[in-house]
Amino acid sequence: MAKFLISLIFSIFLFTVSNNLNPSAAAASVYNVLRFGAKGNGVIDSTEAFAKAWAAACASNKSTIIYVPKGRYLLGSVAFKGECQSSDITFRIDGTLVAPADYRVLGQADNWLSFEGVSGVSIIGGALDAKGNSLWACKAAAGTTCPNGATTLSITNSNNVSIKGLLSLNSQMYHIVINRCQDVLVEGAKIIAAGDSPNTDGIHIQQSRNVKIRSSSIKTGDDCISIGRGTTNLWIERVTCGPGHGISIGSLGKDMDEEGVQNVTVWKTVFTGTQNGLRIKSWARPSHGFVKGVRFIDAVMQNVQNPIIIDQNYCPHNFNCPGQVSGVKISDIVYWNIRGTSSTPIAIKFNCSAKYPCEGIKLYKVSLRYLKLVAQSSCNNVIGKALGLVKHSTCL
Repeated sequence: MAKFLISLIFSIFLFTVSNNLNPSAAAASVYNVLRFGAKGNGVIDSTEAFAKAWAAACASNKSTIIYVPKGRYLLGSVAFKGECQSSDITFRIDGTLVAPADYRVLGQADNWLSFEGVSGVSIIGGALDAKGNSLWACKAAAGTTCPNGATTLSITNSNNVSIKGLLSLNSQMYHIVINRCQDVLVEGAKIIAAGDSPNTDGIHIQQSRNVKIRSSSIKTGDDCISIGRGTTNLWIERVTCGPGHGISIGSLGKDMDEEGVQNVTVWKTVFTGTQNGLRIKSWARPSHGFVKGVRFIDAVMQNVQNPIIIDQNYCPHNFNCPGQVSGVKISDIVYWNIRGTSSTPIAIKFNCSAKYPCEGIKLYKVSLRYLKLVAQSSCNNVIGKALGLVKHSTCL
C-alpha cells in the first residue's frame, strides 16, 4: 500500500509539473534521468544517463519532458544533437548539474553542455556549476600552461529554443553561447562569476537572428553580453550588469569578409561598477563589416568607467593590425535617456575610424555626471548630433 501511495504521489507530481510547463504538456512523455541511471549525489558520473534520456526523448514522436529531480548530477562534456522526431522537448531541471572538480577534464573541450541542430527545445530552471575557479587560478599563475576552457552552455545551428530561469555559476569560459541560431529566448537567467575571471562572457550571440534576452542578471569577469558578427534583430530588455565589461557589440572586423550587425535594441538596463556600459568595438584592420540600426534606450549607469564608448582602434599588444584603421562602417546609432554616474571624467568616447567615420550618431536625453560635475565627452571621426536635453559637455 505504501509503495502504491508513493507511486501515486509521484505520478501526480509529474502531472502537475507537466501542466505547468505548457498547455499540451499533460500529454507529454516524461523521461526521468534517474530511470536511465543518473545519480543525484554529485559523485557518480551521470553523463551517459543524460545522453540516454536525450536519445529516448529525441526518438519520440510526442511532446517530451526530460526531468532532472533535485540533487547534484556530475556531468562531463555532452552534446544533445538534433534531427529529433519530437518537435517539443523540455529539459525541466530542479537540480544542479556540476562539472568535474579537475578543470582539465572539461578544459580541453569546446563546450560542457551543447545543443546542436535542435528545434523546439526548452530548458527550464536548474543550476549549472562549471567549477571554473581552479582554471582561472591556473591562468592567473605565471609560467603555467592551462587549457582554454569550455563554454558552459552552447546552442548552435538551432531554432525555436528557450532558456528560462537558469542559473549559471563559475563558467570556465563563456557561460552561454548562441551561434548560427534563430528564434531564441533567454529569460530570467542569473549568471555569476568573479569580476576578475578571464573570458567569462555572460551571453555571446553571433550569426543569429531573432534573439531575445529578458529580465536577467549578469555578474561576470568579461562582457555581460557580447554581440558578434552576423547578429540581426536582437532585443535585450531589463538586464542588470555588474561586475563585468558591459554590453558590447564586438569585437568586430578582425576578418575582411565579415557579416555585419544590425537591428539591435537594448532597453531598460542597469550597469553597476562595470568597465563599460554601452560599447561598440572593432579591430583596427581592413574589413567589410558594419554596424547599423542600433538603439540604446533607458540605461542607468552607476559608477561606470566608460558609460558610452565606440572604439574602432582595438589592437591588443599593437600586433597584426595593418594600417591601424578599421574598415567597419558604423551608422544610425541612437542613445536615448542614458543617465547616471561615470567613474572617469570622460563619460562619452567616440573614437571612430579615420577612413570610415561613424555616421548618424544621436544623443537624446543623456545625463551623466562625474564627482557631482557634468561629465565630458571626446570625439574623433564622428558625425552626429545631440538632441533634446543633453546634460554633458558634448563634442558632437
